[in-house]
Amino acid sequence: MAEYFIGLGSNLGDRKRNIEGAIKILEQTMTLLKVSSFYESEPMYLKDQPWFLNCVAKFESDLDPMQVLKTLQDTEREMGRTRSIRYGPRIIDLDILFSGNTILQSDTLKIPHPKIQERRFVLEPMAEIDPEFIHPVYGTSVATLLKNLESKETVRMIGKADL
Repeated sequence: MAEYFIGLGSNLGDRKRNIEGAIKILEQTMTLLKVSSFYESEPMYLKDQPWFLNCVAKFESDLDPMQVLKTLQDTEREMGRTRSIRYGPRIIDLDILFSGNTILQSDTLKIPHPKIQERRFVLEPMAEIDPEFIHPVYGTSVATLLKNLESKETVRMIGKADL
């Protein structure tokens, strides 16, 4: 069994319900271990869109990383996500952040997620559920990555999931 940290985000519709719905769908094929609080964050790359709601969930699964990626993409499609504008608004966004100490670099999947170290909206919830997790590429804890983060994006905790 492998552990996966999954980043979840939404900035369209009922953001909280979208994320909770995605978690429930993922629980059909993976075992949920922990979920962070919800964090509201301003958009990073394309500013003219609604703010995001984000969290990080820790799952356990016997699926390999490519199977988990397919599960995440299938869940996004099932929930109505369309990919039209890079970094644009989305009903749901699901990303594999980490899979234990796995380092994977392929055309379709990179683990750890290559932008974790620059994203407060990922590091805040990740540090909440596992601050001592060691990034397998940088060899430092998530808490240290968060402490050293230079990004000034606004991220605020707004509550817990109703699961």
